Amino acid sequence: MTVQCTLNGAVRQLAGDHDRPLLYALREDCGLTATHFGCGLNQCGACHVLVDGRAIASCDTPLWAVNGKSVVTVEGLGTPDNPHPLQKALIDEQAAQCGYCLSGIMISAAALLQTNSSPTEADVRAALDGNLCRCGAHNRIVRAVLKAAESMRASAGARP
Repeated sequence: MTVQCTLNGAVRQLAGDHDRPLLYALREDCGLTATHFGCGLNQCGACHVLVDGRAIASCDTPLWAVNGKSVVTVEGLGTPDNPHPLQKALIDEQAAQCGYCLSGIMISAAALLQTNSSPTEADVRAALDGNLCRCGAHNRIVRAVLKAAESMRASAGARP
């Protein structure tokens, strides 16, 4: 089976068994290895990607479910030369420890910021509730998401 989706802005064909997890296609076929396998049960958030703007677990999302949809991985959020405000804020706040969970956290936070440009700390914590961080960096991560929201609002206000 082959599905077509827009992956990080480019139309792509993804192939595999009908129920092949999206995560495997992203990592093995597309070389997008920042999306991690954590639990395989949609309980840790390490594999989150955006599908049509919504954070989903790619470990239990079958390929057929993304046919015709937009998929964004953490590699699609920004570049080293032009990082997404979340990426910049996470670096500025030194929010990463081991980094294993961070790609999924960035995706969950990006989904929040697409729908809520002025989240409260409680909003951020609720949006990240499905993302586990064993290093205990959640407080710094929450601060970074709030900082990114502030930066994004300031950038939006600076536009003519």
